[in-house]
Amino acid sequence: MLKRLRQRFNDSVDHGSDSPSTARGTESQSTLDRTRSSLSNAADAIESTLDDDEDEDFDDDYEEDEDSEDGEGDEEDDTVTSSWFDRDSAAFFVSMAVHVFAVVSLASITIVSQPELIGVLINSEPIVEELAPLDVVTEIAYSDTPTDEFGADSIGTVDMALSSAPLLADMSIVESVELDIEIPNGNIDVSRTVEKAMGLTLSPSTVRGATGVGTTGTDGAVDRVTYEILQSLEERPTLVVWVFDSSISMVKRRQEIRDRFDRIYQQLGIVQEEKRKREGEFEVPPLLTAVMSFGSDVNLLTKQPTDNLEEIRESIDAIGNDGGDEMVFHAVKTAVDKFKSFRTARGNNPQRNVMLIVVTDERGDDLPVAEETIKACRFHSMPCYVLGVPSPFGRDKAFIKFVEFDPQYAQGEDWAEVDQGPETLYPERVKIGYQDDSMEEPVIDSGFGPYALSKLCYETGGIYFSIHPNRRINSKVERREVEAFASQMSYFFSPEVMERYRPDYLSDTEYMTRVKKSPLRYALLNAAQLSRVGTLSKPKMVFIKRDEPSFTKELTDSQLESARLYPELSEMCSLLAEGDKYRVKETSPRWLASFELSYGTALAAKIRAESYNAMLAKAKRGMSFEKPESNTWNLRPSDKVSVDSKIDKEAKQARELLQSVVEKHTGTPWGLLAGRELDNPLGWEWVESTTDLNPPQRMANRPNPPPPNTPPMPADDQARMLKPPPPKRSIKKI
Repeated sequence: MLKRLRQRFNDSVDHGSDSPSTARGTESQSTLDRTRSSLSNAADAIESTLDDDEDEDFDDDYEEDEDSEDGEGDEEDDTVTSSWFDRDSAAFFVSMAVHVFAVVSLASITIVSQPELIGVLINSEPIVEELAPLDVVTEIAYSDTPTDEFGADSIGTVDMALSSAPLLADMSIVESVELDIEIPNGNIDVSRTVEKAMGLTLSPSTVRGATGVGTTGTDGAVDRVTYEILQSLEERPTLVVWVFDSSISMVKRRQEIRDRFDRIYQQLGIVQEEKRKREGEFEVPPLLTAVMSFGSDVNLLTKQPTDNLEEIRESIDAIGNDGGDEMVFHAVKTAVDKFKSFRTARGNNPQRNVMLIVVTDERGDDLPVAEETIKACRFHSMPCYVLGVPSPFGRDKAFIKFVEFDPQYAQGEDWAEVDQGPETLYPERVKIGYQDDSMEEPVIDSGFGPYALSKLCYETGGIYFSIHPNRRINSKVERREVEAFASQMSYFFSPEVMERYRPDYLSDTEYMTRVKKSPLRYALLNAAQLSRVGTLSKPKMVFIKRDEPSFTKELTDSQLESARLYPELSEMCSLLAEGDKYRVKETSPRWLASFELSYGTALAAKIRAESYNAMLAKAKRGMSFEKPESNTWNLRPSDKVSVDSKIDKEAKQARELLQSVVEKHTGTPWGLLAGRELDNPLGWEWVESTTDLNPPQRMANRPNPPPPNTPPMPADDQARMLKPPPPKRSIKKI
């Protein structure tokens, strides 16, 4: 039995020694060995004693068995049987003693080893990983040949990694966290109270990459450009390239800029002088200027970039008056190729910033090379600034007031058609009405410049300035108020309001990809591609009933115009209806406003034509006068559309669309046009009246009698006659 106890104890001790808690310290292991040895010795002694007792008990038992078989009793047998410390009792007490000793020993081992375990956990040190040595680049080589792709190889340095956001937020969107920190003896005297933290910008509405910066005159735009030049000079020496449009219509603006050059370079000279005092003499001129012009051809007017103000003036005076095409993007691309070497350091000449400043009043006739030009400007980090004109809303053409300035031509004023739009890549507004005379269509400001030039500024980090001398917000500009060489625009809008309606300046592929993903945009673009659809601009409104046949014929003839317009208007409405159910998914305010205005306007024109035709058909079926003296039916506009339930339902939809535009897009071109459309009733009504069928005849004007025969004019009088008037200039392309 003791052998089994010893074996069980050894197994339990061995198992405990293998556990993670006992294997963590050398001291715990030694304590365990000593305990095991003591227990083994005690067990051997007890076993030896028990063996002797067992032998004696065995002999007594044997004798007792023999006596019991012979039937003889023995006094010694009674003593052994009645003794309390028999073999079983001894085994029980020995077993209990061994187990108690084992439990106490194990408990003491745990108590001793626990503090060591905690100490190991707390005092353990982190493993320090050795970092691999870094290879330091000591030599750098670069290639003079630029690559075609942007990226790390671009010579734009850190400028290419700047944020491309079109606008800078006035305030940070990160919420401030209040910290309860006490600073002893931390008195700070503040002379100014900061109410709102803002970035260092000249104007909150004018940032790099802006495309809708409106100014009243050239002076404001030139002053802002001067500020941009000063900012560039603070960074490094700068080359400014002026690219002038040589068309006839730019005579006045070129002269305004030339006259202001003295002030521009005076301001720049003061700044350079202060910088020279602060940093010492310059090794090279910090500011150089080059002048170019473009029309059908591109001309470099300064042989080399110069800092001579008189030479700059003479170059501007040498610009001719070209009435041909305007190759503005070819001119910008030529400037990039000509001056790209200034973007890299050569010997003692440091790297320079290069700024391109384009002065023009049209969109350009070389749009196919616009993307290539933008890519070149971006690669060489040349920002482009355009002193241009506002683009007319949703149309290509505008009309400028041309006033003859050359005495060789007949003096006077006229309206010349020029290409100044649109403000988007493709038309995003349907063409309705004004088929016969586009001059009568109201021209309003789009809030942005022509698409390609605006994208050039947006992509390169420049600014497009929309210059118009008659710019005033919330007030109509009459045609007679338009200044010379300015485009005729009736309304202008706040740049702050129009900021959220900026067009998508994308490549053709990306633009069409986004359009095809949106059924609403796809439907609007398809409807905008249709030819201009007419409206009932001057419908016949008065019908005199002399007799039934003539009255019916007059009604039938008047139905022809509405019958001709209805299929075209119906096709346009069907295209737009495909995108109407996707209005709730459209997130762009510009696309949503354009769609609702186009669909509402097309529905309104269709309803007017359809209800006009229905009202004439009603009259042909027969109508009775309430008054006996009445003989004339007058058709008047009315807000009620009662000829047909289908037409009435479409009329309600048209009003809802237009009203939505007015409410959601106040202060925009869409809101203005939608409000004007709502002012025109959609229905018609008949009103009877009386017409005099036999009016008195007017006295015919008798011609004046012929003059008497006069003698021929003397020869000397013919010599004193006025010379024939000078010819009139052709303004087809100015």
